[in-house]
Amino acid sequence: MLTLHHLNDSRSQRILWLLEELGAPYELKLYQRDVATRLAPPELAAVHPLGKSPVITDGDLTLMESGAIVDYILRHHGQGSALRPAEGCAEFESYQEWLHYAEGSAMLPLMLQLYTSRLKQEVTPLQPRIDSEIANHLGFIDNALKGRAFFVGSGLTGADIMMSFVAEVAGSFTRLGPYPDLTAWIRRMHARPAFRRSVEKGGAYRMG
Repeated sequence: MLTLHHLNDSRSQRILWLLEELGAPYELKLYQRDVATRLAPPELAAVHPLGKSPVITDGDLTLMESGAIVDYILRHHGQGSALRPAEGCAEFESYQEWLHYAEGSAMLPLMLQLYTSRLKQEVTPLQPRIDSEIANHLGFIDNALKGRAFFVGSGLTGADIMMSFVAEVAGSFTRLGPYPDLTAWIRRMHARPAFRRSVEKGGAYRMG
């Protein structure tokens, strides 16, 4: 059976959400961050050498990286779900773009903000650049959602699930104010019954 190794307050939340949307059978193993350091516990390193989450195991397979996990689950456990557009259709390439953009480009300035915010000095030399890049990406995302309920097509896809973490981290830094379409979209995602179930099962989710 597919097992999700779930770390609280992490990217793993969207994998749990995906599994709940699919109604696929899975086992959930919970891990808690160290309260002081906010780092993952050493037990995760026994699952994957990097000790990161999300990571899944499925038979002999151990797989990390959110985008790869979303793609794997939809191909092998999606049972023809519409959450992954069919290859060759007009929407597939757009789906692929958003799926990889979420971690490939959009998260970089937000992660820089996360790490620099933990420094003792109030402003770092990187801050103007970080602010500019965050605004650039959030503006791009907000514009893409104008007049749309979802990133691709007329229904939820893995692209929405991947992009949710971007909006949540931006919201944790109170960066969503100028972006009404992005704000409305993430509120709709959080209102979905499957997302609510994922939080109930995975525990309180501070990013959300």
